[in-house]
Amino acid sequence: MALPHARPLDVISVRPLGEALATAVSTSLLKTGRLQLLHLVLHAGQDMPEHHVDDECTLHCLEGEVEVVTPGGTMPLGPGDLVALPARQRHALRTRRDATVLVTLLLDDGDAARGGGSGSSAPAARG
Repeated sequence: MALPHARPLDVISVRPLGEALATAVSTSLLKTGRLQLLHLVLHAGQDMPEHHVDDECTLHCLEGEVEVVTPGGTMPLGPGDLVALPARQRHALRTRRDATVLVTLLLDDGDAARGGGSGSSAPAARG
């Protein structure tokens, strides 16, 4: 059963999970026709393969450490760090420590990746 999404004007907590991070899973927090917020949980060594989304997106590290790997280089993100990726920017995520990342996706009629094809999807999340 899918978890319910928050609605516009709902208050959503994205506080660090602390000890609960060890057993947490990724979830979709909010989804409208134009916007999706994902609470991405990555455990140490759980890398996300290279992919892209069709519009701009942001990756905001809430806790832990994550590396954003692009063809142009690697950007380390720690708690409080945020990076905005341009549309169709190929990227992968690498983790050495458990981490949570708030992913903000701009959508086209509820879809983050219209292009189809290999690797053109948003990160998977429950909910």
